[in-house]
Amino acid sequence: MAVSLALGAGSSKAPELLKTLKDRDMLNKPFDEIIKSGIFDDKLKERLLKIKPDRINGIFKDCEKYDIRIISAFDKEYPERLLSIPAPPVVLYVKGNLPDIDVNPVFCIVGPRKISDFGQKAAYSLSRRLGKAGMIIVSGTAAGGDSAAHSGALNAKAISVMVSAEGIVTQLESKNHALCNRVLERGCIISENPPRAGAGKFSFPIRNRIMSGLSIGVAVVEAPKKSGALITASHAAEQGRDVFVIPGSPADKCYEGSNALLRDGATPLLDASDIFTRYIFDFPDKIDIKKAFGGEKEQNKKAQKKSTEGLSKEALLVYNNLVLPEFTVDDLSALELDGAQLLSALTELEMEHFISSAPGGIYKIS
Repeated sequence: MAVSLALGAGSSKAPELLKTLKDRDMLNKPFDEIIKSGIFDDKLKERLLKIKPDRINGIFKDCEKYDIRIISAFDKEYPERLLSIPAPPVVLYVKGNLPDIDVNPVFCIVGPRKISDFGQKAAYSLSRRLGKAGMIIVSGTAAGGDSAAHSGALNAKAISVMVSAEGIVTQLESKNHALCNRVLERGCIISENPPRAGAGKFSFPIRNRIMSGLSIGVAVVEAPKKSGALITASHAAEQGRDVFVIPGSPADKCYEGSNALLRDGATPLLDASDIFTRYIFDFPDKIDIKKAFGGEKEQNKKAQKKSTEGLSKEALLVYNNLVLPEFTVDDLSALELDGAQLLSALTELEMEHFISSAPGGIYKIS
């Protein structure tokens, strides 16, 4: 933990240092003995000596209080897939159920925070389809594309992994805490930073390497010229992961970055089948395509009967408060939901055929 704090997130020195510690059989040695061994350069040694025991003890107490596990790069639980990237985290903080990353088809879906209606629906629909087939979904913590991806997976009763740039306690206390709690029902939240750490300017780009590193591939549902989704795609390419991109109109600035990725060789993503075709032979016992596409008629019948079984709490709250045959987002302003939660709920209701959208920001009850 001290080494992780001293190096900082995303350090390129981590792989060599981890190898040296293991090769010299230093893992079970007293801290003072390791400091004196000459393994660390003077700058890192100085940083390590500044880390006081009270700080370490405080982190341990927070982890115990909030049921957060500390997994080092030497633990059996640490994913080999993540350890293989150029700058693996020295330590992972995990709350919830960490799936077996190395044997499962784990897939990352990303989009911008300020995402279009189509992009949000695409992230939700793709995630839900992949989740139904048995794939594990990874995304970030922001409203917009990340929230839609998690919601789609969770509503398919799939496992969702949220990777945070902040510490887990800080994340749990954020505006998106409701989604965090839903993720924890089936999946987990991961961070390489201590529980109460905040996020700086570069925390999110550095965090994104973990999202792609856990995954076999990354789908960019939408990305303008400057977007964190492009950084995740860049990490994925560097790590040897597949990059899929939903094409957009060349005249639409929302897809300026997305289309640039396609020009540079990313795989066009026109349907979930493009992802299934790529991975079905690698994970024949994990991916069930029939489950992904089966039961559509049955689901539509259930929706027509207004069966609300399986809806998230937010979607159910919105649905139970629909009184007009046509409405807008403003008509729901009295509900105790923030903007991201409200849009996610509306997207979920639309994907489940409870409502439909019309031009001008109008929604209709199906």
